[in-house]
Amino acid sequence: MNTSLPQISPFEDGGNPYVETCFGLDAVRALVRLDIQEYEREFQVKLERANTKRRSNPKKDVRRQVGDVSPTNESSVMASSSAKIFSFIDLFAGIGGTRIGFESVGGQCVFTSEWNKFAQETYRANFETHEDHVFVGDITIYDESDIPDHDLLLAGFPCQPFSIAGVSKKNALGRPHGFECSTQGTLFFDVARVIARKRPRAFLLENVKNLVSHDRGNTFRVILETLENELGYSVHFKVIDAQHFVPQHRERIIIVGFRDPTHFSWDEMVLPEKGGVKLGTVLHPQDGSEKSEEPYTSGPTALVNSKYTLSPKLWAYLQAYAEKHKLAGNGFGFGLVNETSVTRTLSSRYYKDGSEILVSQGPRKRPRRLTPRECARLMGFPDTFKIPVSDTQAYRQFGNSVAVPVIKEVARIMSPYLSNPPIDHQ
Repeated sequence: MNTSLPQISPFEDGGNPYVETCFGLDAVRALVRLDIQEYEREFQVKLERANTKRRSNPKKDVRRQVGDVSPTNESSVMASSSAKIFSFIDLFAGIGGTRIGFESVGGQCVFTSEWNKFAQETYRANFETHEDHVFVGDITIYDESDIPDHDLLLAGFPCQPFSIAGVSKKNALGRPHGFECSTQGTLFFDVARVIARKRPRAFLLENVKNLVSHDRGNTFRVILETLENELGYSVHFKVIDAQHFVPQHRERIIIVGFRDPTHFSWDEMVLPEKGGVKLGTVLHPQDGSEKSEEPYTSGPTALVNSKYTLSPKLWAYLQAYAEKHKLAGNGFGFGLVNETSVTRTLSSRYYKDGSEILVSQGPRKRPRRLTPRECARLMGFPDTFKIPVSDTQAYRQFGNSVAVPVIKEVARIMSPYLSNPPIDHQ
C-alpha cells in the first residue's frame, strides 16, 4: 500500500479525534487514489502466507482454524466447513444476522463492533471468538487504522439527519469540505471513515426504507455523494421486501458499493413470489411434533406458555383503542393474524404490547404475542440460534435485526466480486 498517502489522523487535542476535525476533499481524494496493483500484490502475499501456514499444520481443527461460530448455529457451521474466500467486518452488528448471510457464501468475519451489551451477549452466544477475530464495543471511539484489512464492510447504521449548516457556510466562504464535515456526529460518519482508511473491495449497508425520504431526501443525498463522489465507489441500492422469503411485510433498503468496476446487477436476484410463505411455518405447532423449549413452550405437546396470552385488561384496551381510531377514520389498530397470514413489520417495540402482530387463539380466546423463538423464525434465523436474553431484550433484538434470507440472497449475487480474483459474470 502506498505509504506516501496523507494520514487521516493528525489530531492534536488528545481527545476524540472525530469531533471537530474536517480535512476536506483533497485528503479524501488522495486516499481514494490508492495504488491498486500494489494493494493486490500485498493481498497475494498475505494469502500465500496463510496457505503455507495451513499446509504446515494440516491436523489443526478446521472449525477453530476458520473460527467463526459455535456449532449451535446451523447456517454458520455450513459456511465454516469450506475454505473462506473473502474476509469481512461487521459494524453495528446487532445479533449477527448479516454475518450469517455472508458466512453462507464463504466469508470470514475478522472484526465485529456492537455497543449494546445485551446484543453482545446474544452475538457471543452464537459466534465463537478466535485469534483472527476482534470484537469491540463502541466503533465511534475506535481508531479505524486498527481495524484489520478486509474485503467487505457490512453495516446497519441508524437513520440520522445530517447537518448542512456547516457545509453551507464553507461553500459561502469558498472553503473546501468533505464527508468529515457533512456527516460529523452521525454513525454513518464512522462507516465512511473506515471505508476511506481501509478501502475494502465492497460494502453493504442496510437501513429502513424511509432512509430515501428521510429529512426531505437530504440524508440519502449526502450518503450517496459521500460513497460515490468522495470515496469513489460505484453504488447500487434497492428496497427489498422480506415477504419474498418470510411471512412478514418488511421493506428495507440495501446499499452495496464496489471499489473496482463490476457487472453487478440486482437483476441477478432470485425473489420468490410474495406471500408464498405463511405464518403457520413459524408458529409453534403445539401438537407434539416439536420439542418443547422452555420458557417458550412446555409439556409433551410443547404448548405455548400462557404468559404470552394478553391479559384481559390489555386486550380490552387494545380493542377500545382500535375502535376509537376506526370511528375517527384512522386505520391504526392491532394486527390480528393466524396461520395463513403474512404479518406486519416486527418492530423493536414489540415487547410493549405486541399489538402489531397478535396471534389469534380462537373466537372466544384472547390472542397472544409471538414467542421470541417465533420472532427469530419470522426473521429467518435457524432454530439452532441461541436466545440467552430476556423476552424484552429478545423482542428488541429481533425487531431491529435484518431478515437473514434477504441478506443471504444479496450475499449470493455479491460473492463473485468478492473472491480472489473476482469472478465477473457479464
